[in-house]
Amino acid sequence: MASKLLLIIVFVFDLIAFALAVAAEQRRSKAKIVPDSELNYDYCVYDSDIATGFGVGAFLFLMASQVLIMVASRCFCCGKALSPSGSRAWAVILFITCWVTFFIAEVCLLAGSVRNAYHTRYRTIVDGSNTLSCEVLRKGVFGAGAAFVVFTGIFTELYYVCYSKAKDGFRTTNFGKDTGVGMGAYS
Repeated sequence: MASKLLLIIVFVFDLIAFALAVAAEQRRSKAKIVPDSELNYDYCVYDSDIATGFGVGAFLFLMASQVLIMVASRCFCCGKALSPSGSRAWAVILFITCWVTFFIAEVCLLAGSVRNAYHTRYRTIVDGSNTLSCEVLRKGVFGAGAAFVVFTGIFTELYYVCYSKAKDGFRTTNFGKDTGVGMGAYS
């Protein structure tokens, strides 16, 4: 049987990661063009950089939840064999799926955090003209990370439940019962 305490802890970590990713999306850095005091050139001024911290926090909480599940399930590849069943088949499928969604979520959160932290404070000329470009993180990067945090949470918890069913099913097999055709009289 799957550990309810572990499932609750992983759910809380995933929920925190989701909330931080949504907060990061809402608080992305924005820029405005400001002239210098002598009016020689313009430069970009960015507002608070709190979204980077939110993104990194979401990244770390999602990683912690993934590590907890993988340690509890021995990363699916170590330990005793699982009983051949539908639960084992679903565990394999969900294991692969949760790693794919985890990787996508982590890339979105990390790339969003890095890009949000990058600020150009000097003049950047685009296309040879005198227009100033203040580079900011594109809208939706942290939002995509938040969506994949949800998918990762769902697939990871389902994986652990299926893994636990398949693991427990191996222990409950009846080795003492005679289920085949007896050959004792024909020796």
